[in-house]
Amino acid sequence: MNIIDLHCDVLLKLSESKRTLRFADAPELHANKQRLKQGKIMVQCFAIFVDPEIKTDEKFRNALDQVDLFYSEVLDKNPEMKQIREWSDFDCLEDGKIGAMLTLEGVDAIGNDLSKLHILYQLGVRSIGLTWNHANLAADGAEEPRGAGLTLFGKEIVHFNNKHHLLTDVSHLSEKAFWDVMELADYPIASHSNSRKLCDHPRNLKDEQAIAMFQKGGMIHVVYHPPFLKEKGEAAISDVIRHIEHFCSLGGEKQIGLGSDFDGISKFVIGLEDASKSQHLINELLKHFSEEEVKGFAYQNFLDHRPGIRAIGKSPSSL
Repeated sequence: MNIIDLHCDVLLKLSESKRTLRFADAPELHANKQRLKQGKIMVQCFAIFVDPEIKTDEKFRNALDQVDLFYSEVLDKNPEMKQIREWSDFDCLEDGKIGAMLTLEGVDAIGNDLSKLHILYQLGVRSIGLTWNHANLAADGAEEPRGAGLTLFGKEIVHFNNKHHLLTDVSHLSEKAFWDVMELADYPIASHSNSRKLCDHPRNLKDEQAIAMFQKGGMIHVVYHPPFLKEKGEAAISDVIRHIEHFCSLGGEKQIGLGSDFDGISKFVIGLEDASKSQHLINELLKHFSEEEVKGFAYQNFLDHRPGIRAIGKSPSSL
């Protein structure tokens, strides 16, 4: 069964390697092209993430370098990879092609300059996360002790996202910032988050947050990172399924997806160590849910809730 994965950090690893890794088959990449094909990942979102340790005046250049890596190393050298620039592009994937969409994980790189965000939008970014774990000029992150909400600049960014039909990603926001986004965002999404009731980690969503997401038409994409799945010990595929079952119990069965976080994590679910193992999750899900429900989690729910698109009950031929 084919999969849409909303989050990986391949571009970060390519950048940190100083362009020595091949996206096609580098074993260091959990979501290289070879493994995406083996796992039947038919659309992979590639996050731009700028390390907080990078000097402020160098952050935008680093973001642009990762965009260049996306074009030069992911797309240009791999004809099977097809860029997703428009929401309708999901419906036009040819057999044998893998869709690739740029996302932004934290707006630190743009400082307080909205024109830089517009440049990233023109280069193909289609989902914007306001923060990583800490504070920036837009909002506080999930691990910022202050726990403040959106700044005026952060609210400008959400309005920008609405105007351009971009997703506003809540996965790394503080709880206060999350609720500020819910008041403003037309297209909220959690690209890689789990249930805080099952695992009390600040990166996870409380039940009332999840319910608010579902009521607003937002998607929650469960993440495979063990510390977000259980508080102690190794994590198994059954732990991923527990979080999916819990979100279903809150009314989100049509608004759950997958966001692996491969290449951004150093601990792994047993049996889900890289993208090539993704069908292990699908096979286990089919033991607990109907085929239609599993297709929803794998790709259809996202297709049905894309900005500007309503394809309920209709599946693109390539998926």
